[in-house]
Amino acid sequence: MNERVAQYRDKIVQYWRKFNKNQKILLISTLAFIIIAIVVLTIQFSKTEYEVAFQDLDAADSAAVMEYLTGQGIPYQLSQDGKSISVPTESAAQAKVAVGSQGLIENGSIGFSEFNTSSSAIGMTDNEFNVKYNNALNGEVSQLLRNMNGVENAKVLINLPEESLFAATEDQDTATASVVMQFKPGVRLTQEAIDGYFNLVSTAVPRLPIENITITNGTDGSELVSTVKGGRAGNLIGAVQDNMALQKKYESDVENNIRQFLARLVGPERVNVLVNSTLNFDQKTSKEDLVEPVDEENMKGIEISAQEIQESYTGTSTPDSGVAGTGSTDTPTYPGGSSSGNNESEKSQSTINYEVNRIHNEIADSPYHVQDLAVTVAIEPNPNLTADAQTALNQQIQGMLQSIVRASLAENGIDYTTNAQALQGKVNVISQAFATNETTDEGFFASNMNWIIGAAAALVLGIIGFIIYRRRKQQQLAEEMGEDIMLPPVTELPSISLDNLTNDSQVRKQLESLAKKKPDEFVNLLRTWLADE
Repeated sequence: MNERVAQYRDKIVQYWRKFNKNQKILLISTLAFIIIAIVVLTIQFSKTEYEVAFQDLDAADSAAVMEYLTGQGIPYQLSQDGKSISVPTESAAQAKVAVGSQGLIENGSIGFSEFNTSSSAIGMTDNEFNVKYNNALNGEVSQLLRNMNGVENAKVLINLPEESLFAATEDQDTATASVVMQFKPGVRLTQEAIDGYFNLVSTAVPRLPIENITITNGTDGSELVSTVKGGRAGNLIGAVQDNMALQKKYESDVENNIRQFLARLVGPERVNVLVNSTLNFDQKTSKEDLVEPVDEENMKGIEISAQEIQESYTGTSTPDSGVAGTGSTDTPTYPGGSSSGNNESEKSQSTINYEVNRIHNEIADSPYHVQDLAVTVAIEPNPNLTADAQTALNQQIQGMLQSIVRASLAENGIDYTTNAQALQGKVNVISQAFATNETTDEGFFASNMNWIIGAAAALVLGIIGFIIYRRRKQQQLAEEMGEDIMLPPVTELPSISLDNLTNDSQVRKQLESLAKKKPDEFVNLLRTWLADE
């Protein structure tokens, strides 16, 4: 057995010695690469892929989920911050459904499910019930707020009014709520979203008006104000940002309109426009109660009712005559009677009710109007036009721009038709040659000449080094190929006296001894014998 192992070893050694240095390096590198590839593929295919199944957990929820997964024999990985738990990919869906059905994730708040368990076999006291009810109500409202878009976390504290047998004021019968909300990064609050938070809390808690709710932004510490409390556009910063965006949009639209119009006259590359505006965002609401006749020509309305009364009387009567209080039997200051006569009277009365148009208007002004506008246009002179023609074109363009500015400022209360000088100051037309790209490129190269020279020198040195390295490599390969083709050097062969050997067995033993002790010399001897034959 040992002889066979030795024979195999000798054969391997002889086979290995047949390779030159480069072949040996290539063989060893190939074997090492194959071994490393097998190890990496084995590790990769035997590796368990994990998927994040639960995230944004607090300490209590993480502990509950870990305990449940351990009991079910499901492996898991806990993140460094303790807020995320990963499970194997093939069992991620099953773990999510199982944990969700158990109600283990409560985000640090309990709900009305707390009443499913009792702390005492005989029930609970009134105080215990009130405490559990308040905690459950706080938890349910917190969970509702966290389910809304953009909300990362919410903490709610609700104070319910205490029931009393005595008469109480209206304020004592209402609840109050304090809420701290954490929003996800990049969320921009709108007034509609803020009103939604207030309405959700108000409708979830009995006897809780919106005025008694305080919501604070836990990110920056600012207070959110509902529309009922006078909030607008989320907050003042949001309103200012909206106004600035609207102003930029208006200026951009005016610039594009003027540029498109002038591009047809002077060319798109020969005009540049700058617009500055001041917008008034004061909003006004007015009401009008108007009464107008139906028939405007005759200034009359529609007759809806008419009444006409005529009376006439004919008869005798004693007219009032005489001097008051002149007789001895007369009443002072009362006319005395004299003689009788005929009396006639007529009376006519007409009443007509007209119905007119009654108009009730509620007018809300535009969210903004242009208070001031200035337009500056730079035009590159056309080499095909004379100086007078270019000046005339600029004057025509300035007149056109003045008409645009006059129409845009129609609501600012100033009549620019009689104040032409003020209108001219709002429009500027400049005739100036534009900077070309060639000038810009020259300036760039001039300012960065040192860096360009250094980069060019480094590139030249790199090319020279690469050429030298390539020549040395080619020379080395040529030398190695020459060594492979070159015949082995002539060596002094060992002397074997065949005349002194009497039989073949002695010759064979001497040759075997030479092959074991000096294999290289033995090979050279065989080559010499073959060459002689």
